[in-house]
Amino acid sequence: MQFDARPLSEPVDRQTARVFASTLRERFPFARRGTLSIAGIVIPVVMFIFSLPLLAIGIGALILNPPPMGLIFTLMSVAMIAGGVLILVKRGDSAADQYRLDRFAAANGMRFHPGYDDPQLPGVLFTVGRDRQSSQLVRGEEPRFVEFGNFRYTTGSGKSEQTHRWGYIAVRLDAPLPNIVLDAEGNNGLFGSNLPVRLDKRQRLSLEGEFDQYFSLYCPQGYETDALYLFTPDIMQRFMNRAAQLDVEIVDDWLFFYSGSPLSTLDADRWRWEFSVVGAMLDKIDRWSRWRDERLRIASTSPVSGVQPALADAPLLRPPEGVAEPGRRLKRRRFTWFVVVLIAIVVVNVVASAVIAGS
Repeated sequence: MQFDARPLSEPVDRQTARVFASTLRERFPFARRGTLSIAGIVIPVVMFIFSLPLLAIGIGALILNPPPMGLIFTLMSVAMIAGGVLILVKRGDSAADQYRLDRFAAANGMRFHPGYDDPQLPGVLFTVGRDRQSSQLVRGEEPRFVEFGNFRYTTGSGKSEQTHRWGYIAVRLDAPLPNIVLDAEGNNGLFGSNLPVRLDKRQRLSLEGEFDQYFSLYCPQGYETDALYLFTPDIMQRFMNRAAQLDVEIVDDWLFFYSGSPLSTLDADRWRWEFSVVGAMLDKIDRWSRWRDERLRIASTSPVSGVQPALADAPLLRPPEGVAEPGRRLKRRRFTWFVVVLIAIVVVNVVASAVIAGS
């Protein structure tokens, strides 16, 4: 993979960035609404309009009456004007960042896209929460499709509402594979995995060597042999050396790398590392295209009405591409010990409060 990081740090003229931003809607008609919204212009204009009468009232009050009312109105108007200016400046910076990423993508034989609302990707990261949005996408087509991007989603409501931000790399595979997750040990938190879902522990498979110190591997029950076929010692070594801080998922015909921080940035060193991760894997995962799910052999050779069942006894018949139903998705845990303990604490407190109130 070629690598030219110069566009990430080259100065960008404000006018050039504005012209680039104005062409986004035409270039990307199906891009996410947040990227191409005119709110970044409308809101500052509204703030300016409302700040003018406040400023006039504040100045008049300062002339006719002593503080504090005149001072309060003046400060409110100044704050609104400053807020509008800040939004415009931030919008300009965002357009400049997108322009740099667009030039960076072109310099490296790739393409830029501002992102999508609710991107239709099958990984666990893209199936949780609401208001899901991808952004700052950099895509390559050769030697296979690769997409670098950022992702956000929202959980909770009211005071407990929280926005989660991730980075991801998506690599298109040649054929569907069983759903396998490598939960990186190096990015886990106090309560275990940082992944947005909890997987059934009965699906965990221990591999040889030091691999278990870097990753917890989960595969559908009954697919342990298939996982060993896919994760040969040389491939495991690549993951340990290059992607030890990234969670990994194989699902359908995709390979995903997940990061708890953005991966599409203006940081040249980060891009250099990301390119090295993908480059290290591309020449190793080609053999994955030869994998076939033996469970589909029976389905592909079952007798059909009016057809001779001679093929049913052909031992060398190669199964078709695809994954049988049990291997398509990992099972998730409904509860964690943390939740159980938390519920127990709440119940104890409620009972104790009732006893105290009754006495």
